[in-house]
Amino acid sequence: MRKISILVIFVFFLFGCKQKSVVHPTFYFWKTDYHNHKAETAALSKFKSKSLYVRIMDVDFNPDFQQDVPVSPVKFSDPLPPQVDIIPVVFLVNRIFNEIDSNRIKLLADHIAVFVEAKVKQSGKSSYSELQIDCDWTKKSRDRYFEFLNQLKKHPLLKDKTISVTLRLHQVKNIATSGIPPVEKAMLMCYNMGNLRKYGNQNSILDQHEMDLYLKDYLENYPLKLDVALPTFEWAVVFRNKKYAGISKRINKGQIQDKKLFKQRENSILYDLLMDYPAAGLKCGDVIRWEEITTEDLLATSSFLSRYLKPEERNLVFYHLDTDLLKHFTDEDFRKVIANF
Repeated sequence: MRKISILVIFVFFLFGCKQKSVVHPTFYFWKTDYHNHKAETAALSKFKSKSLYVRIMDVDFNPDFQQDVPVSPVKFSDPLPPQVDIIPVVFLVNRIFNEIDSNRIKLLADHIAVFVEAKVKQSGKSSYSELQIDCDWTKKSRDRYFEFLNQLKKHPLLKDKTISVTLRLHQVKNIATSGIPPVEKAMLMCYNMGNLRKYGNQNSILDQHEMDLYLKDYLENYPLKLDVALPTFEWAVVFRNKKYAGISKRINKGQIQDKKLFKQRENSILYDLLMDYPAAGLKCGDVIRWEEITTEDLLATSSFLSRYLKPEERNLVFYHLDTDLLKHFTDEDFRKVIANF
């Protein structure tokens, strides 16, 4: 009887403990000029990052030329570190696919394949193994977007390369209308969850309630292999007369904490501007919602995801690689988040 009890306990622990994933930590690089900054290169080395996701360009529709055009392509002032492979990322504005026809879809795929090939060479790399397409597709654009992905897969320059896509929370939950992209794997984007333009005290970067709503009952059964992207960024969301006025890149945390410039509303992330601030294009009375991510946020999110993701080998990508942002987290902070998976 005792042997049977021990066996039952052993079986319980064997099957009751979820298998851990094999995680490869790395970063997105989302700036327009790549330099080998010491702190950024050191971060890649510390976490033994095998690759770096580099935004190559945005692609948008230009009404003047009536065609799709590259926007703000990356420049490589320095080559990527020799031990790090490049995973090029191309962001496509969804409206491209609302009217595009089959001929232009094929042409778009060709232009992107050729452009990416040239940029990879500029980064100091002779080749790459994965191309990621970043697009927040909708029910209306789905079929043309998926056709575009199929055209990419057939392109001679992308032969034997993995095509991956980014995946938003709503596309996980609403799989019937969003469809499943015809690719091998996707990057689950665990940020920009809330309504950025809505006035209020909420943090639109990361919202646990939204994750529960969109992922809890759906994530485990999603059919594609999933990598994960977590946020480490911060921003100042500007409201004027309670209406969204944009994101100010000229406001940092030091300025927000300057009591001569801003007054914090009690127990909130809202700050009232006390005077005109022409250098940032702001006026007295504007309200700044200062949104940032803490280590506790990342730990809570990674713990949540680990409960519902299938245990498998995956990349864990922090958005994004930036010297100033790295200062907000210690190496131990990152390691604790990584260990949660």
